[in-house]
Amino acid sequence: MKNLTDVEIIESVKKGNQADFSVLIDRYKNKAFTMLKRMLKNDFDAEEVLMDCFLKAYNNLSTFKFESKFSTWFYRIVYNSALTKLSSAKRKIENEMSSVDDLHYLESKYLADDFIKEDNSVLIKKIVNELPPKNAAVVSMFYLEEMSTEEICEVLQISVSNVKVILHRSRNLLREIIEKRNLFQEVI
Repeated sequence: MKNLTDVEIIESVKKGNQADFSVLIDRYKNKAFTMLKRMLKNDFDAEEVLMDCFLKAYNNLSTFKFESKFSTWFYRIVYNSALTKLSSAKRKIENEMSSVDDLHYLESKYLADDFIKEDNSVLIKKIVNELPPKNAAVVSMFYLEEMSTEEICEVLQISVSNVKVILHRSRNLLREIIEKRNLFQEVI
């Protein structure tokens, strides 16, 4: 069952083999959780939203038209669910994005001394987690999920050029965090 494509699994679920959906859950739970954790900045909220996302995907599987990859369709559900969670918590992503020059995101909780013994991947994940939710999501999708800018634009429902702008701003923010906290030696 693990060697089947997403399309084959979806067809099986649509034919009534509901237990086969667990294969899709196993394939996407870790990456989706990572993306949610970066956006929501809270493990509990990320777990709650992830469960809702799989439930939404399962309940709406009949609407999946195979026009894009299942992963793209599912990450759109994940991203939109995270935005809904953020807006219900009275956070405004638009304000965070419009204030890219605002240095409050650069006020890192971490200093270079904190990472002397930590693995580089842990350090990088902590720095990415400091980004605004939309930036963290795009960085996760592009670098960790290895999604193309075209796939990301489908998930976020924005243009490719906007995805590129967010990636550019995210890289700049990451560089500023690294420079401000003197973490350059730890990251290279």
